[in-house]
Amino acid sequence: MQAQVYKIHSDFYFVKNFEHVSFTCKLKDTLKKENAEIRVGDFVELSGDNCFISKLILRKNFLTRPKVSNIDLALVVCSLKEPELDLVQLNRYLIYLKYYKIDCAICFNKEDLDKDLINTIKKLEGIYKNIGYKMFFTSVKNKVGLDSVFEFIKDKTIVLVGMSGVGKSSLLNALNPNISIKTGQVSKKTLKGAHTTRHVEIIEYKDFKVIDTPGFSNLKFDFMCPEDLAILFDDFIPYMNGCKYSNCLHDVKEKNICSLYDNLDKISESRYRSYLSFLNECMEYKEKISKRSIKNEGYKKKSGSNVFVKISKRKRIQSRNTVKQNIKETD
Repeated sequence: MQAQVYKIHSDFYFVKNFEHVSFTCKLKDTLKKENAEIRVGDFVELSGDNCFISKLILRKNFLTRPKVSNIDLALVVCSLKEPELDLVQLNRYLIYLKYYKIDCAICFNKEDLDKDLINTIKKLEGIYKNIGYKMFFTSVKNKVGLDSVFEFIKDKTIVLVGMSGVGKSSLLNALNPNISIKTGQVSKKTLKGAHTTRHVEIIEYKDFKVIDTPGFSNLKFDFMCPEDLAILFDDFIPYMNGCKYSNCLHDVKEKNICSLYDNLDKISESRYRSYLSFLNECMEYKEKISKRSIKNEGYKKKSGSNVFVKISKRKRIQSRNTVKQNIKETD
């Protein structure tokens, strides 16, 4: 029988079949030996009176943070105020989702707190609407924009992505009052939100599913090579082919060297600033793996077409001839 993983706690997997019957399962030993990693959202096959997960069905897509899979849409939720809108953090989420080929839309929440809302909307549409992102402006307090969000996510399995305190849980509660998710307050001292969601879980609403995840703020591009970053910025692509050097990372601030730099007046300043910040993280990752490669090479040696593990000098047993020579010198 096939089922979907709704929640994982310790080594127990809570699944539901297509008739919405729930089961609590454990992982079969064969999957453990294969080091199979089951995520919330995975479709699996059950065996042993539906007590064991015996097979992982091919995923449509997945994320590594949070560890979820088979997502129809990611809704990136940000607040315009309390906490303040952070465009670099927003771009971080968008590029991360782009890397994993997850369709996404942006929900700008707490519009009731923005006293200059018209200019804010105009500014944000100039950045994100022009590169193809679907945008929503909502206020849970005043119940503004919720119907548009509901129609867009209807019949989909979505994941909400965003910083703590931006109103993800409040938004979900407003979309379906019959399900109450714990909400938190933004600290007046730090102007940051506290985590209210403690684990990953699929919550079923009447017309859609939500993979509820903890808020996270430590996402870094410490898994990607620098050469792969710029192509994820759709607004950069028209200006990337005229660089003087084919391996240009678009961080050279000289005219007639980098085509992207020569066209910065056509690109949002916050987008380029975000790119440079992410690029530094990619460079750190590249340096880290290069050091690891050098270290690994020190433990290997070649003989013809064969590669052997080299024994370290401290662990290498002295050869018989060397021992004899040392004895003669001592005598």
